[in-house]
Amino acid sequence: MVPMSALTAIDENLLRQAIELSASAVRHGNHPFGALLADSAGNVLLTAENTVNTDRDVTGHAETNLVRAASRSGLLDNDAARLTLFTSCEPCAMCSAAAYWGGIGRVVFAMAETTLYEVTGAHPENPTLALPSRTVFAAGQRNTVVEGPFLEDVAAVPHAGFWR
Repeated sequence: MVPMSALTAIDENLLRQAIELSASAVRHGNHPFGALLADSAGNVLLTAENTVNTDRDVTGHAETNLVRAASRSGLLDNDAARLTLFTSCEPCAMCSAAAYWGGIGRVVFAMAETTLYEVTGAHPENPTLALPSRTVFAAGQRNTVVEGPFLEDVAAVPHAGFWR
């Protein structure tokens, strides 16, 4: 496991908001994943939930939805490297790639992909890849700071009973 930096109070608050978005996704009939984009001062610029079920889109992961919306709105046009993506779970390879292509400079996640796999097992709606986000980002030409896992117990709550 890569050593983690300490979680600041602002980062913890933003990560808890991303976890709440994952609970909201469940209430809306989707998988328990949420994400938000914040600037360097901790201001929330955009939020997103998983919409795989309601949009009938297998790529409707929270992080991918967030990057798409940020791109369309112009948030990624100028110095996206100063932005941070906070997410309830470690981004999968697709979502990591979306954040990378968006130029987002930092990713902070709650639940690790390995922990998510322990929770979901071989559930057909979450065929987890054994490909850590750090590996995806390290393969790129841009430097993306990745921090996590943090608050895994809190992030696990919206998943409780979901993957039966």
